[in-house]
Amino acid sequence: MKQVVQNFRSGELKVDEVPAPVVRPGSLLVANHFSLISAGTEKSTVSVAKKNLVGKAMERPEMVKKVISKARKDGLMDTMKMVFARLDTPAALGYSCAGTVIEAGSGIDGFVAGDRVACAGQNYASHAEVVSVPGNLCVAIPDGVDSEDAAYVTMGAIALQGVRQAEPRLGDIVAVIGLGLLGQLTVQMLKANGCIVIASDIDPDKLDLAGRLGADVTVLSDQLEAGAASLSGGHGVDSVVITASTRESSPVEVAGEIARKKGRVVIVGAVGMNLPREPYYIKELELRLSTSYGPGRYDNEYEEKGHDYPYGYVRWTEKRNMEAFLALIQQGKVDVKSLTTHSFDISDAEKPYRIIMENSERFLGILLSYSSHKSPNLERDIVISSTQVADKVNMGIIGAGSHVKDMLLPALKGMKGVQIRAICTGNGINAKALASKISAAYCTSDYSEVLKDETVNAVLIGTRNNVHGRMVKHSLETGKHVFVEKPLCLTQAELDAITEELQQQGADAPQLMVGLNRRFSVHAQKAIDFYKGRNDPLVMVYRVNAGALPHDHWTQDPEVGGGRILGEACHFIDYLQVICGSKPVSVHARSIQSHSSGITSDHTVISLSFADGSIGTVIYAAGGDAALPKERCELFADGKSAVMDDFLVSEFYAGGKKSTFRTRGRDKGFSEEMKRFCTGIMSGVPAMPFDDIVAVTRACLLAVESQKTGKVYEF
Repeated sequence: MKQVVQNFRSGELKVDEVPAPVVRPGSLLVANHFSLISAGTEKSTVSVAKKNLVGKAMERPEMVKKVISKARKDGLMDTMKMVFARLDTPAALGYSCAGTVIEAGSGIDGFVAGDRVACAGQNYASHAEVVSVPGNLCVAIPDGVDSEDAAYVTMGAIALQGVRQAEPRLGDIVAVIGLGLLGQLTVQMLKANGCIVIASDIDPDKLDLAGRLGADVTVLSDQLEAGAASLSGGHGVDSVVITASTRESSPVEVAGEIARKKGRVVIVGAVGMNLPREPYYIKELELRLSTSYGPGRYDNEYEEKGHDYPYGYVRWTEKRNMEAFLALIQQGKVDVKSLTTHSFDISDAEKPYRIIMENSERFLGILLSYSSHKSPNLERDIVISSTQVADKVNMGIIGAGSHVKDMLLPALKGMKGVQIRAICTGNGINAKALASKISAAYCTSDYSEVLKDETVNAVLIGTRNNVHGRMVKHSLETGKHVFVEKPLCLTQAELDAITEELQQQGADAPQLMVGLNRRFSVHAQKAIDFYKGRNDPLVMVYRVNAGALPHDHWTQDPEVGGGRILGEACHFIDYLQVICGSKPVSVHARSIQSHSSGITSDHTVISLSFADGSIGTVIYAAGGDAALPKERCELFADGKSAVMDDFLVSEFYAGGKKSTFRTRGRDKGFSEEMKRFCTGIMSGVPAMPFDDIVAVTRACLLAVESQKTGKVYEF
């Protein structure tokens, strides 16, 4: 299918052929009829992308701080590789569209194939022939509203939320500053609410349009103070809605001057916010920021999981704002046809962006149309190269997030006898970009297509944690060797199902490996060699300065990430298992009782006993300072001690003497684990015993349970 794509590193914008999305649970698959280009937002995005590296850095100072911090830890070379990889990741443009439902995913009620819908959301309602959009970001298009008008739904919801924040009453005098799309819609909604509207902009043509759409008074920006004073009899306006887009703070400055005492100023557009204290203080003005489409925006529980807010407590969610906007169009109270200045077919989508960037002609509302909506292109495989299948390991990559791209793919590059045949990601533009970069044979958005490919004999699964168990089992059923990023799965039932599948296949079963990379670090091997032939059990302490993650991060979600013990502590339990050469037989975990973040599970101590009598403690702390290195492991037995510091330095103490081993960079074993996985397939000897995988997975599952119950679990 065709989609508008931009490379953030080069700034190149094009219409590309990418795999069509699959319908997801809780989402609708929609064939677009029209999508709206948000000239202000998208011009800003495109402008930043076209800047050089220094220019991009100046636009995103918060990201520069993160890059500097990473460079201090991992070195400049590795950090710059990561930065350029991120910049090479293509971006989807667009966030407002209208079309026809192709298919409703599981858990969706109220929509069926053929329904007309309007959709919202960055990375969902994109400029593409087919889009997959969560149910709470889709609304039915009412009778009498055509798809061209419905494509304005996101801009309409944003404007409506701004009006709601102003809380206008019948007869209120309201000023609107900035008369782009948002401003023109705001003017009309305020008039529908019975307000007296004074509208201001620097463009006379936009003032004329606002006047035709109902504004009572229109003035150029430098005449706004006088106009507001005249209209209000010198008292000042009741509220000001700022829909302008500028880095300057002049809109909030003039808003403070024209508002009456105890008036309200609402910021909808992206403007500078250096507030003048005196007018806001003396008048005791109320300043409000309007959050995009309304309540629910930026809340994954609402947008992605479909959990609605109670109607009686949150009357106007973003979805209900979208519905209300379309109702205003249906009732003839909002005219969007007068806002549309251009319409282009998706094939010619580069033209409107040139108009926007070059300002070569007057524009306001620009629509993209999709003539393919009657027979949408649902092709989910795109051939990239005619690479011949001749290698011993022909791999399909399922899920290619930053970890896979930064840590695992570089290790596979140039490995003899290994070929990456397919790239599968849920985002078609990412699949296409990565497949093209590494010359894979094809890309797809449907992982089952990779499993159907008989030439693929191994898969690397790097998706989010909640689908690992299902994908691993499915892959094993099709006879594929599997490397899956940790954790293997999130439940005991999934572990049992995978175990049963391998047992049923017996000696002919494919190999399974989990991304517990630290066991393959040279530092681990040095420690194993140091204690080789020991007489006594080990006492082991692994301290992790994990760093805090916000409560809404996907890894903290028990249904998606499984929490940080399952998702990350498995590394450290496995490391201790490998060092002592024995499997854990009991686990006890305790977390702190309270924390200011509301999260206690990632502030924990896990105590383990191993079959050979060794004991180990994992101290997993998310409340420390980032300046402290992340990981440290201390080992004691037979009168000897060993200390590993963050996979950079290992120190060994024996006979009153110390020896030191250093690596040039942080060696966490990523390259070696990929090498072992591939050579294991070639030799027929698994790189990781399945019993080890089961033991560490079970230990983590029981550690999570122990956090809740306080019990010691033996297994």
